[in-house]
Amino acid sequence: MTDTVFKLEQPTAAIAGGTSRFPIRRVFCVGRNYAAHAREMGSDPTREAPFFFMKPADAVVAAEGTLPYPPLTGDLHHEIELVVAVGGTGVNLTPEQARSLVWGYGVGVDLTRRDLQAEAKNSGRPWDWAKGFDASGPCSPLVPVQQTGWLETGRIWLKVNGELRQQGDLADMIYNVAEVLSHISHSVALRPGDLVFTGTPSGVAPLAPGDQVTAGVDGVAQISFHVGARPKAV
Repeated sequence: MTDTVFKLEQPTAAIAGGTSRFPIRRVFCVGRNYAAHAREMGSDPTREAPFFFMKPADAVVAAEGTLPYPPLTGDLHHEIELVVAVGGTGVNLTPEQARSLVWGYGVGVDLTRRDLQAEAKNSGRPWDWAKGFDASGPCSPLVPVQQTGWLETGRIWLKVNGELRQQGDLADMIYNVAEVLSHISHSVALRPGDLVFTGTPSGVAPLAPGDQVTAGVDGVAQISFHVGARPKAV
């Protein structure tokens, strides 16, 4: 066994209906994978190939209780997403082959510091600070695919303080789950423990301290959490 200078805790996600946990290896996120959202972000979805960004594995936290309002922003946005948990290894997969890698599904929110993202876009810089901060990926317990079946359709939605903000259907994805996994596998090897946030419908909007977020994907899960207070300036 390799001796290390200190011990690191393995990031994990809960699994619905049990005490076992899903070890998180990497977190891939698909940008602008719903046509209406692509348009609201100023893009033409008919001309875009899928593109990806990443979050740290430990950015994924339980979507419950009170989540911290992050520092360095005054414009925190919600983006509801279907999360796919990968349970196998694959490289250069066809969409049909990629289906076999799906271990299960979850409901996640890609929290985004939109003002930092806008600054990065305008400067031609990476989005990391806008997308990969602490607790930026709240997620439900994961549900094995044997319980949900293969998901191609289903309502996806998000409310803030009871007001419906986002609503769509998984069928509205520009690239479906199998196609997304296939595209990733042509760039890097997919491996057990990878999570994929698959994109968000239109209606992304700011969150304020004290807001209650409820969201879900039909046939998978429903989540609920509050947004904490803004951090005090140092």
